[in-house]
Amino acid sequence: MRGFELVHPTSLGEAIKLLDTDDPTVRPFSGGTALMLMMKTGVFQPTRLVTLAGVEAEHAEIAATADGGLAIGALATLSKVEHSAEVIRIAPVIPRAMKRLANVRVRNVARVGGNLAHGDPHMDLPPVLSALGGEVVITGPAGVRRVAIESLFSGYYETVLTQGELITQVALPSQRGWASAYLKCTTRSADDWPALGVAVSLKVEGGVIAQSRVMVSAATEKLTRLATAESALQGAEAGERAFAQAADAAAEEAETIDDARGSAEYKTELLRVHVRRALAQAVRNGAVQ
Repeated sequence: MRGFELVHPTSLGEAIKLLDTDDPTVRPFSGGTALMLMMKTGVFQPTRLVTLAGVEAEHAEIAATADGGLAIGALATLSKVEHSAEVIRIAPVIPRAMKRLANVRVRNVARVGGNLAHGDPHMDLPPVLSALGGEVVITGPAGVRRVAIESLFSGYYETVLTQGELITQVALPSQRGWASAYLKCTTRSADDWPALGVAVSLKVEGGVIAQSRVMVSAATEKLTRLATAESALQGAEAGERAFAQAADAAAEEAETIDDARGSAEYKTELLRVHVRRALAQAVRNGAVQ
């Protein structure tokens, strides 16, 4: 590992000024679980890291909002999110998903903002937060903007974040009336990167699906919302027939990719199976919440 400068801003504004540069070797540093691996393997060699450890504590807070949603500070660790009483109460699918996200050591260090900003399509949080209707609050030299999480990723390991911008918060709307589930498939060890991740949310009224969100990750080059699958669910009775039709639509729509975890054809079949299972699990989860 080559030498680099490590700077310690004491405010978010100061950190943004330090990051507002055309030098691509200047990066923010929070948990560093992915960044350190990139540095050790020589994939990335920084000249300067801007640590966010000293910025205002409010950026690591988690709180319920007035409308019944959640505001999750980007510097909150994954472990803090996992064990937050407010998260467990409002969006229990998140702590359920956390149980198989990496391992305890990673969850104790990795931060929500870094997890999203890294742009890795294999991450577990993006599909889950997107299925919940989440947005990221982005702060940069030009001010503050909000972006739907499904629109944050522009390609493989690519996001819409511009130079000097930082994710400062994840905002989730109220989940009243919604039921959600997340399933993933790892083709090697249980804690390996997934070959497929599927997150779904359903709003069922009188046994009929009024609204839905269906997200796929890992098997595609970026987090993808499956509109055709959602259309197949709209107005249908919440049951196996509708779930199977949505699963077929998802398999037809998704552009899966080949990699070390399986062929595109294999992942398409995984998607078909897991969409159906996730929808059924979401209904069960809704019944017991």
